Amino acid sequence: MPRMTVNDRPVEFDLDPEMPLLYALREAANLTGTKSCGGGDCVGACMVLVDGTALRSCRITIAEAEGRFITTIEGLSRDRSHPVQQAMVAEQAIQCGYCTPGIVIAAAALLDRNSAPSKAEIEAAITNMCRCGVYPRLVEAIQRAGRVMRRGESISAAPAPGISAADAAASVPALRASPSDPDGGS
Repeated sequence: MPRMTVNDRPVEFDLDPEMPLLYALREAANLTGTKSCGGGDCVGACMVLVDGTALRSCRITIAEAEGRFITTIEGLSRDRSHPVQQAMVAEQAIQCGYCTPGIVIAAAALLDRNSAPSKAEIEAAITNMCRCGVYPRLVEAIQRAGRVMRRGESISAAPAPGISAADAAASVPALRASPSDPDGGS
């Protein structure tokens, strides 16, 4: 039975050792933030940190992960306070959200190695596919997260887990009606 540390907790999987780590995390550990392309197309939505390196969890078996330290999107920051998570929200670099966990993991690994990456370094490191096309905002979000990490600043962009919809809506500025649109555009 393969043993590893997942999100700082020891885990032992009583599963086929050749099972991809992705499915062990999603189905046995109920860590569903790690997404799957479902057909081996591997768009990077399944990224996790393995001993600090961003890897596609569909490409590593639980036997290969034995004895290693695995960090999923859930373990990166339980309160969404990681600079990459905050910058992604602040820079509006999230659309449908499917690819976001993998991108956040890949960006966190990049910034751990280099907190001041150039656009070219970001493009080389973030090989994840985003069908919504957030790439220009993504580069700025990663550079902003790097600035936050270097300077010790914070971004208060994402609401804390458990925030009510009413409280979240109250924090967004109301749309104002223009003279030609008395309903405010809705």
